[in-house]
Formats: sequence, structure tokens, C-alpha cells
Amino acid sequence: MAVEYTGVQGGRKWDCSFPLLGDNFHEHQRDARNDIFMIEWNIQSRAHACLACGQRFADKQPYHTILFEDKAGYERLDVCEACWAAQYSQGATSRKGFISHWQGVFEAPPARPEPIQKENAESLLRKLVGQNDAGHGAACFILAVMLERKRILKVKDQTSRDGRRVFIYEQPKTGDVFAITDPHLRLDQLEVVQRDVAQLLERGLNPPAGAEFAADASIAICETRQTDQAESGPPAALHEPPAVR
Repeated sequence: MAVEYTGVQGGRKWDCSFPLLGDNFHEHQRDARNDIFMIEWNIQSRAHACLACGQRFADKQPYHTILFEDKAGYERLDVCEACWAAQYSQGATSRKGFISHWQGVFEAPPARPEPIQKENAESLLRKLVGQNDAGHGAACFILAVMLERKRILKVKDQTSRDGRRVFIYEQPKTGDVFAITDPHLRLDQLEVVQRDVAQLLERGLNPPAGAEFAADASIAICETRQTDQAESGPPAALHEPPAVR
């Protein structure tokens, strides 16, 4: 079983697949985590109203998002078109700490669905991010790449913090923004993290005592391998960033 990582290099699209190997999972996991830098990430949810005038967004209403960075972390500002034109369009990009700006369309949240027991990549990513555990940083990165590959997340921008590359992802349907740090995984570390992700997808964050990892749990990861092989290019560097859209 394998996970597929995709990106663009020199104007050419590439897909790269890595197998999930290793029998002594917990021993390799400790070794990998010791070599990975502290990971920082967070979620910035889309506002339901303009943060400048307070007017609630209507369904399908265009809005502008501005992302800043300060000592406390990332700050997201969602404003309506009128407030953008009147207050932000001429000076937002030059404001201290400015990272990125984009325009979106507000979608009214759907009715709350019935609870779903089965884990999926997006719900797992949200749970891991919510725990704010640096030990899950590499898994968050792999999950974000999987979701970007499946067009569930979109890379809006990338920046650098403390010398490390940070990808700014958006979930278009909810407007949530994720800041995911690239852990600079080596190939031997990648195999361990992929198996970690596969187990989390199968068993969840708090599996019952004595639960065993099923061999077919890799299905959720292998779903990322649906790209037509004719479109695949030669493997590129592991840390080539996803395409910014």
C-alpha cells in the first residue's frame, strides 16, 4: 500500500508514490519523531459576518479574506466587498504581518448531518490539529497533501515561519483555513508516517484496547492513487510544494 504525493515542478505535473513498510511501527515512529522539528499549525474558520461592519454574509455572497501573522500566531480577517473597497483594498497588502489575500464566495452551512462513525482524512486532520500535539505534525502534513490531491483542500499560499515553510490550505466548502508546516520528511520517515496515518484512519485516535490494524485499512490512503498514469511525470524532490491555486 502507498500514498501518493503530487505537485508541479518547472511547469510539469508529477505524481510520486511511496510504499508503506516497516514491521516495528512504534520503534520507527519514535525514531522519526525525534528527527522532526516542532510542528506549528492551526485552523482559522471563516466568519459568518463581515468583521468590519458586522453585516452577516448571505448565501453565495462574495467576500475577501486577509491573512496576517503576529506574535500570537495567524490572524484571519473576512470582510464584505464594500468594506474591502472602502477600508482594505489600498493598504492591506502593505500592513505589517501581511501574508496573503484571496476572494471567496460564502456558502451557508448545511444542516448538521447525523454522526458518522467511520473516520476520513478530513475529520482526522481536524482532530489532530485540534489536539495541537507536535507529535502529529507529520501526519497532519500527509493528510493535507492527500486532501489537496483529492481537491478537498486548496493551497492558497505558502509562507515561511522560523525558517520553515508553511502551506496555507483552504477548505472551499466551509471556508476553514489550515496552516500546515512542512516537516521535511526523509524517505525513511515518510514510510513510518504513512503507516501511522493508515492506522489512525482505521482505528481512530483512541482505539479500543487490543484493537489490531487491519491490512485493508490502507484503502483510505490508496484512494489518492486515482490519477490517470498517463498524466504522471517523473518523481520530483520530496519537498516540492503543492501547486498554489
